[in-house]
Amino acid sequence: MSATETQTKTTATTATGTDLATKGPLVTDTGSTTIADGVVSKVAGLATREVAGVYDVGGGAARALGSAVAKVGVGDRLTQGVSVEVGTREAAVDLTVVIEYGESIPQVTEAVRQNVIKRISGITGLTVTEVNINVTDLHFAGDDEDTSDESRVQ
Repeated sequence: MSATETQTKTTATTATGTDLATKGPLVTDTGSTTIADGVVSKVAGLATREVAGVYDVGGGAARALGSAVAKVGVGDRLTQGVSVEVGTREAAVDLTVVIEYGESIPQVTEAVRQNVIKRISGITGLTVTEVNINVTDLHFAGDDEDTSDESRVQ
């Protein structure tokens, strides 16, 4: 019997017929774990916000809509600006972010990418295949100041 034939014949399977070679941390002999897209979205959103230089997650319209929806008590700000595709062993992430003015966009986005991969892999056991980041705006100091209460005339 050749080495190839031996390899083919010794491929083990579980009682349900699952090939053990394709198992990962979420598939074991005693069952499997499924992780919802929303869970992965929250992890990615929090991991993105942990990185210095990220002002916010989500585009201008998404942030405004998310703020209004959050005031009503519906929706989840943590997943705003985050889109994921989750499979049985892998996840892909798309992010929309606003970066602080003066920060290096390539350095901040690479730090975000690495933190998202580390957090998703560590928390969920999924392998992250890609993290795509869309930088939609820069935040300037003082942009947040609310001047709506000030009158133009006295």
